Amino acid sequence: MNGHGFTSVFATDLDAYLAFKEKMGFYGKSRIWYLGKFDAYCTEHDRRVFDRDTVEGWVTAQLEYSGRYRSWMSYIRDFGRWLQTQGNNDTYVLSSRWKAPFVPATPYLLTTCDIDCFFAAASQLKAQSPWQWQAVAFFTLMHSCGLRTGEARALGADHVDLDGGHIDIHWSKGKRSRRLPLTGEVVDVLAACEQTTRTRFASRRTFFVSAAGNPVTGTAVGTMFNRIWDQAGLRRPPGGQQPRPYDFRHHFAYANVEKWMAQGVDVTAMLPYLARYMGHASLDSTYYYIHTSGDFLDAYAHITCQSQSLLPEVGFE
Repeated sequence: MNGHGFTSVFATDLDAYLAFKEKMGFYGKSRIWYLGKFDAYCTEHDRRVFDRDTVEGWVTAQLEYSGRYRSWMSYIRDFGRWLQTQGNNDTYVLSSRWKAPFVPATPYLLTTCDIDCFFAAASQLKAQSPWQWQAVAFFTLMHSCGLRTGEARALGADHVDLDGGHIDIHWSKGKRSRRLPLTGEVVDVLAACEQTTRTRFASRRTFFVSAAGNPVTGTAVGTMFNRIWDQAGLRRPPGGQQPRPYDFRHHFAYANVEKWMAQGVDVTAMLPYLARYMGHASLDSTYYYIHTSGDFLDAYAHITCQSQSLLPEVGFE
């Protein structure tokens, strides 16, 4: 019996591969779960060679359950590449033709009026929880700094330096960390939140907390966003994409691009800075967020056309 309960002929290699990924900082359970499915398939069908028939046979079988979402294919593709680095030159690496088709993002495009009304309502929120005083600060970080929802939720109490005017995002997506400078207005908002929270939750781990002093959950963020949105009397489209917290991050990206364009700033020179601030591994991810800016696409279509990896496999963010 091995560490993950694998039973196929590939069990030892699968364990070694997962140990390698953990040393690289990748501990995701999804990878283990899907490779476990592959292992079970190989055991059931007595597959003993990591060739095209084995890999694509499992992929075909898995597609019957997963539908159009194929981000899990990257796990078996990466495992094949790792086997090759171990001297197994005949190992089959899943062809790129199995990658998921691009699914266009449909964010809700926030207007200036939407944002002003939202924060006005957030400042008047009545809640029997810390959200009463931390809602403005939480959503301000998403709006003004383009944070991911998970980054705001996981922000450590000791990762906010109000005197220094910055926050530290540790081990975010892709195990990347970054330090983000804050404007004076954002510092003031966070300081007001910190003062109240510190008096009630002196030993908290995260900057934002639940009523029990624990980190806030993703469900709580969505619920509070919807409550504030409706309290502000903002419209909800009868069909199509509904507003969500993550739209603040989309707005941060395309609003910066449109501001630079209006100011005559060289957008191509600024994009690497935007990508770094948002925690993107490459400019491709940044293009994904700013494609909602029609002006950008009209003026800079040649940039995105030159990017061969612009269409990432579904499953990111």
